[in-house]
Amino acid sequence: MSGAALGLEIVFVFFLALFLLHRYGDFKKQHRLVIIGTLLAWYLCFLIVFILPLDVSTTIYNRCRHAAANSSPPESTNGTGLDASVTPAPRQHPCFKPWSYIPDGIMPIFWRVVYWTSQFLTWILLPFMQSYARSGGFSITGKIKTALIENAIYYGTYLLIFGAFLIYVAVNPRLHLEWNQLQTIGIAAANTWGLFLLVLLLGYGLVEIPRSYWNGAKRGYLLMKTYFKAAKLMTEKADAEENLEDVMEEVRKVNESIKYNHPLRKCVDTILKKCPTDYQEKMGRNMDDYEDFDEKRNTYPSEKSLVKLHKQVIYSVQRHRRTQVQWQILLEQAFYLEDVAKNETSATHQFVHTFQSPEPENRFIQYFYNPTVEWYWECLLRPWFHRTLAVVLSIFSVIVVWSECTFFSTTPVLSLFAVFIQLAEKTYNYIYIEIACFLSIFFLSICVYSTVFRIRVFNYYYLASHHQTDAYSLLFSGMLFCRLTPPLCLNFLGLTHMDSSISHQNTQPTAYTSIMGSMKVLSFIADGFYIYYPMLVVILCIATYFSLGTRCLNLLGFQQFMGDNDMTSDLVDEGKELIRREKRKRQRQEEGENRRREWKERYGHNREDSTRNRNVHPDPKESNFSDTTTNWSSKYTRANNRTERDRIELLQDAEPLDFNAETFTDESLEPESGRYQPGGRYLSMSSSIIFEDI
Repeated sequence: MSGAALGLEIVFVFFLALFLLHRYGDFKKQHRLVIIGTLLAWYLCFLIVFILPLDVSTTIYNRCRHAAANSSPPESTNGTGLDASVTPAPRQHPCFKPWSYIPDGIMPIFWRVVYWTSQFLTWILLPFMQSYARSGGFSITGKIKTALIENAIYYGTYLLIFGAFLIYVAVNPRLHLEWNQLQTIGIAAANTWGLFLLVLLLGYGLVEIPRSYWNGAKRGYLLMKTYFKAAKLMTEKADAEENLEDVMEEVRKVNESIKYNHPLRKCVDTILKKCPTDYQEKMGRNMDDYEDFDEKRNTYPSEKSLVKLHKQVIYSVQRHRRTQVQWQILLEQAFYLEDVAKNETSATHQFVHTFQSPEPENRFIQYFYNPTVEWYWECLLRPWFHRTLAVVLSIFSVIVVWSECTFFSTTPVLSLFAVFIQLAEKTYNYIYIEIACFLSIFFLSICVYSTVFRIRVFNYYYLASHHQTDAYSLLFSGMLFCRLTPPLCLNFLGLTHMDSSISHQNTQPTAYTSIMGSMKVLSFIADGFYIYYPMLVVILCIATYFSLGTRCLNLLGFQQFMGDNDMTSDLVDEGKELIRREKRKRQRQEEGENRRREWKERYGHNREDSTRNRNVHPDPKESNFSDTTTNWSSKYTRANNRTERDRIELLQDAEPLDFNAETFTDESLEPESGRYQPGGRYLSMSSSIIFEDI
């Protein structure tokens, strides 16, 4: 089993990162370099979190092995001249090799490759790829040039700080820094910046994750919040549509001004390919390729303006598509919550959906997850499951906050993480050590990473699920993960007292700590910032619990969901009306499809049979009549056929829209009523067209 656990976790983490990236990114439309860069960043960060428990268990075994080697007595001879081999054997040490033991020399190389690759990604490659992906250039050379110009200030700042530091070291005769010390200072600077962000995100996640599961048991709360999101999303959706219309109008003007033989026509064609299909067809019909351009009479846009327009088209199209998809997802969520609220009072204990899923469900799922099981899970068991999970996560959050404030105390040991690991280390229970380490660092990672997935900086950074995240946000998330993961792991090792700089013990460090180096070069960071700054997580947790950030955003004009706010109530009422309108619209569509299906099933076969019988057994009277009126019918056949065909198509395609769902009934259209009433159908159509615009 030596090294097998490491190989299995490497493969598992790769597919986990690939799954998450597939959920948020779009493999078909986004550039391959963006997908590869983001996947590599996520994969390396998740790999550090999963492999670190194996490093801890291996380090504890190595400490035990070295202690056993040092405790064995030296060889000596006794008074009879016999050597020590005949003396009683020393007592065997209780340590044994763990099942996930990693041989010596593998972990330092592994951590060195993973760490420096992630740092290269976050500080050099990913910022360059961000500017490259956001650039509106029409060639690779143009995009690279734009990316270098945008990152000149970014890279220049680092070089200026590093150059000033080197000059200070060269001038000061008391400082003699070697390459290893410079490397340690660079690592300390990166970890300090990462720890600053880590505590901010951790303080939010420690409170918000348990609270989100506790609120998940409140159906009324979730439904109100969904209405609130619907009102905000509708505003964003309308703004995205208006922005797209404005950009498409500029594209149309450019398309009409630059003709087929203009040198910049290739740039215009590239812009048109990024436009939606309906706009492409509309612009293609209005284009006259046979008109030559005249530089003297017309004023043409420059290539720089086309680059800017190209960038606007990419942004507006992606934002419009994202809001459309999010609106459909939010509608499904609102319909589901309304169905749960209705089925909670059901006496039959059968879950009934208002709208059936358009995709056919698996037979295996239908057999085990039948309406009865669905009712008990959704209406009875799921709320209690969310409450129980919220209580467990709250206990974990309290343990983390307590340990963050007391992990520097070594005598007595106050950090609960260190207490649990040291108790397991005394019995050398490696399975328990790995499980405890994994659960601890996994919970810390969930609190930090989930905050990265939740935060939104206007439309500058936003991770949207269902393949709706743009390339810039994907790369930015990869940068955040690479900057947060190393200080997160160091903070975890400090909580468990596995870091010798925290525990102040002369013991063998973990392989991860040996790669990071000792912080004795910068004592004010190792003994000050790393110890006292994590205590601020208490203040951040209190601020998150009382929603101080949400209240500040409300005061600044950014509407946030708050139950005791008048603006929230207005948006909830507005969202409720929007959901109700969409629900009526979908019900009308389903009723129209059902009526057309019933009409086709009941009367379509009769019409075909009558036509077949008429062709097989023609009526002599009809044949004589047709012979005598051949000339008359040939004169009006084309017009009558066209009128009849238009009337049939109108009856088939028309959708019966009811403008008053509470009072309007469709009894006149049922076959039991005796006859079909086309007048009511046309009346409903004309009325619905008027009320549709309201």
